[in-house]
Amino acid sequence: MNFLDRFFEISKRNSTVKTEITAGFTTFAAMSYILAVNPAILSSTGMEAAGLITVTAIAAIISSIAMGLYSNLPIAAAPAMGTNTYFAVIICAGMGLTWQQALSVTFYNGIVFLLISICGVREKIIKSLPNALKISLQCGIGLFIAFMGLQHSGIISKNDATFVALGNLDTPQVWLTLLGFAAMASMIAKKVRGAIIYSILAITAIAFFVPDADGVPLAKMPEKIVSLPNSISQTFCALDFAYPFRDIRTSLPVIFTLLLLDLFDTIGTVVALCKRMESANHCGEPKSLSKALVVDSSSTIMGALLGTSTVTCFVESASGIEDGGRTGLVSIITGICFAAALFFTPIISSIPAFVTAPALILVGIMMMSGIGSLNTKDPAEHMPAIFCMMMIMLSFSITKGFAFGVIMYVLMMAASSRIKKISAPTWGLFAVMCLFLFAI
Repeated sequence: MNFLDRFFEISKRNSTVKTEITAGFTTFAAMSYILAVNPAILSSTGMEAAGLITVTAIAAIISSIAMGLYSNLPIAAAPAMGTNTYFAVIICAGMGLTWQQALSVTFYNGIVFLLISICGVREKIIKSLPNALKISLQCGIGLFIAFMGLQHSGIISKNDATFVALGNLDTPQVWLTLLGFAAMASMIAKKVRGAIIYSILAITAIAFFVPDADGVPLAKMPEKIVSLPNSISQTFCALDFAYPFRDIRTSLPVIFTLLLLDLFDTIGTVVALCKRMESANHCGEPKSLSKALVVDSSSTIMGALLGTSTVTCFVESASGIEDGGRTGLVSIITGICFAAALFFTPIISSIPAFVTAPALILVGIMMMSGIGSLNTKDPAEHMPAIFCMMMIMLSFSITKGFAFGVIMYVLMMAASSRIKKISAPTWGLFAVMCLFLFAI
């Protein structure tokens, strides 16, 4: 324990080994859905879903443990939601690329990503961001996470007339979500460490005995406990390395778009999580930020070689941070949990999606606490920030919401005769974001 404390600087960051381990379980619980969702999305391209479960787990294991060891941040990683849909629906189904070709553009995107990370470009972008936009990223992602939780639980549902509306509250899923949310909030108010994971486990146990409208239990008992991992031979190093050079006109715009999605999704996530760590831990910006960015970009290369879309930092890592996690030990424990999940897939698969919804709602609300740091007396600061928050949630895209925030910030500063206060990197971001939103 003393070795772990010294290596990860646990005491220095006002935490304990027990707290870090518990936070690791919490992060895994919030992220575990990716084991089912990522294969379901990517299998539409022709890849085998069974093998993709193993690929997803291995990618999460390697990237999360590397993040913990190299950056010492409580940020876990796995194949990214959103980008996997872009991979399957836009690149493969829409543009007609094979999954082998799609993996190749993901691979080369990762290489470019790594190069600009090593050169410090990404870190400079983060450090040059106005404080209002950093706050808007944290709060906007909080809204985004909470909205996801409300959807997963059925509290909010789609509506043809109003797009979204209040769901059917007379369902056991909704009541268990509200029960879990109340339990988590009460324990956090009493400063109980592990509140999120305790509530998730308790709601899962209850779900095994509560039937839905058809009389079927909300959580299905697994037929077996242990299973061997599926083979990844179909996708491992199966990418078409030469494709981008054969069809530059098609592949180059795709690589550029993936680069923008990866770049600003990661920046948004890392800024938001580090900002939350800072406010919760009363410490400065982590010195290992550049290391985290290198691991993130390297993970995309590794993921493409394994056979999956972009691998990146997960916003669900916020659940572990809210549970007290402050060091890379959290990420390592999360990675170990994914390794165990390779052999306990039947159990993981039996946990319904709505069980983690209370955690997403609660974490989202807590991440929005930074809104109090906005200067509400300055319209050029708070208006772009709030607009950015709204667009992240409503567009269901961190990158696009951030793009709107950057554009409005520059326009508001220019309109208030403060052009000289706009930094050169911010002008660069403005140009890139205009290109991203309106020209691609």
